[in-house]
Amino acid sequence: MHAPINLPSATVLAVDVGGTNTSCAIVDSTGGAFIRRFERRYSTKAEPSLLAPLGRFMDEATTSGAPSPSSICVSGAGPVVGRSITLTNAPWGIDGDELESRFGLPTAVINDFSAIAWGVLLLDPDNPDELVQLMPPGGSRTALSDSGPVVVIGAGTGLGFGYALRDESGTKVYPSEGGHVCLPVYDADSRAFSVWLEGKYGFAAGAEAGVSGQGIANLFAFFASREPAPSSAARAILDLPEDDRPARISCAADSGDPLCARAMDMFVRLYARVACDAAAVFLPTGGVYLAGGVAAKNLSRFTEGDRFMRTFGMAYREHVRDIAARTPVFVVKDYAISIYGAANAALHMARREG
Repeated sequence: MHAPINLPSATVLAVDVGGTNTSCAIVDSTGGAFIRRFERRYSTKAEPSLLAPLGRFMDEATTSGAPSPSSICVSGAGPVVGRSITLTNAPWGIDGDELESRFGLPTAVINDFSAIAWGVLLLDPDNPDELVQLMPPGGSRTALSDSGPVVVIGAGTGLGFGYALRDESGTKVYPSEGGHVCLPVYDADSRAFSVWLEGKYGFAAGAEAGVSGQGIANLFAFFASREPAPSSAARAILDLPEDDRPARISCAADSGDPLCARAMDMFVRLYARVACDAAAVFLPTGGVYLAGGVAAKNLSRFTEGDRFMRTFGMAYREHVRDIAARTPVFVVKDYAISIYGAANAALHMARREG
């Protein structure tokens, strides 16, 4: 991980609120590198609000002798309005004013994929523990610009999106609701899936409905509806609540279940088409980064053969195919990326305000 450059030393309480987990860490930047001094993870849906787990975390951190934070930076899955977020995949929201009043610390609230973008900017593309570059057909590594735009896309509970722009005036990171652009279609099955989703939702579905944990569940249900004799493994998955299905579908696919493998195959290809569309919009010579837990946990489906990259490189116009061929694509393996990113964002905001 690259150390932050020309930023003040500080200790930040970094919080990442996702649809599944809420992660909290005290991050110290003293000495030119980010170090997590104390951390805990909580179930988002099991908590009544952010105040409850954060209060317990602060008490435990104090008892453990962790350094006291000078500020709080909370990232959450949803649009930021003022200093608040109404979470898109969780039962409660984030209120920066409330947190600042409760804990007595300057508090920033940012989108979760803004945090990931700030974190991605710290990663070392040559460190396989942090990033894996996906090779295009032919196997040649695509050159990476250290000053070009960066796009982050992440399939987790939902589908997150963000981007960073870099020029002589500095780095600026922006959130996006790009995960809700139209679902890409590229063949007969994906067109049929789009029609099936429209029947489920009552309108043409966004990309998240196919490229996310819930998207995996949708793809599985779609293929199961067309299968006259699903396997015993598939029938067992159909008996589960929808939220419990994605992990089981992935495991069954790895074990050779054909219906689950087909769902995972289309998931990866739809992910590739979303990434290709983003490459055409942003021309991200600084890279497209696949974050979120699903890609990292199913890495072999992205790296083996050319399932992802061949689909990523397809387009109806030659110059769009050329853009895809020039765009480096990485899978983010570091699960602490949102925490480091929130800390990095806090330091950048402190520098601007100072």
